[in-house]
Amino acid sequence: MIMKNCIAYRMPLILLLLLAVLRVEADGQFFGARETVYPTWFKDSFLDLKEDVADAAAEGRRLVIFFHQNGCPYCNLLVERNLSQRDIEQILRTKTDVVAVNMFGDRELSTLDGVSLTEKEFAAAMRVQFTPTLLFFDEQGKVVLRLNGYIPPQNFKLALDYVTGRNEAQSSYRDYLAANRPTAPSGSLISEDYHQAPPYLLNTREAKPLAVFFEQTQCPECDRMHRDLLSSDGIRTLLKGFDVVQLDMWSQTPLITPHGERSDARSWARSLNVNFAPTFILFDAEGNEVIRSEAMFKQFHTESMLDYCLSGAYLREPSFQRYLSARSDHIREQGRDVDIWK
Repeated sequence: MIMKNCIAYRMPLILLLLLAVLRVEADGQFFGARETVYPTWFKDSFLDLKEDVADAAAEGRRLVIFFHQNGCPYCNLLVERNLSQRDIEQILRTKTDVVAVNMFGDRELSTLDGVSLTEKEFAAAMRVQFTPTLLFFDEQGKVVLRLNGYIPPQNFKLALDYVTGRNEAQSSYRDYLAANRPTAPSGSLISEDYHQAPPYLLNTREAKPLAVFFEQTQCPECDRMHRDLLSSDGIRTLLKGFDVVQLDMWSQTPLITPHGERSDARSWARSLNVNFAPTFILFDAEGNEVIRSEAMFKQFHTESMLDYCLSGAYLREPSFQRYLSARSDHIREQGRDVDIWK
């Protein structure tokens, strides 16, 4: 009798344990994170940025802040693909001081204004949403160029030439890129069936968010975006919630901006500080910019940017990276895998 009671008592506990195991096993897996070994020639800084700028200037160099995070595959790509190329490494080693900052780190840092912040507080203050993000400073501590996310070696080399050649005194970065494009523009853009047709009266739309894709002809990264991302069922489904406009960033295609200003594609791209092709910018229903992609991203991050805007999550969570983490956890809790490098 006592034995039977013991079995009866233990059975619910066994079932609970079994259910717990099944629930753990049902969670999706996480793929794509990559740890990175950063070059030994990065500056071993005390994270006093005013001092770092002065030290670099004294040696005829410029300071570069490299925001990264643990497991970031795009940071890994920047280090292993871009920084492993001899000409790029040579420019960075001889003409810059590179200081790595963890966007979620807790090390103390002194800003150019002498304010003491942690790395993560500084990243938030600088509105860092992606890693890698690189800030290039001049000799007075002014940011002369900012790269948000990974860009391929050829464009990265142009950015380095612009900054280390101190070309900001002669031209904007956008004009510098236009003058140094490797091929002359020709051909046509790749169209999608969900692109809005002209005229582009972006101030008289339905109450939907707006996705504007700035592209250019003879653009390998634009081709990759259409082939690998915009053909995805998940991305196409999310884009149904947007008005979607495609513009040649160098054209004089007339339009009216979301705020009712008459402009053209080239002028509007300039006013929005669009430097790279492709760049897509997501606006809310009132025409305010929510987030933009101006770098190479894979499917998970692209879907997440669309959902971040479409769901209104940006109103509750200003940090896109924290939203990414929460979205990943939610997907995995439903038993689906997450691959951030697919």
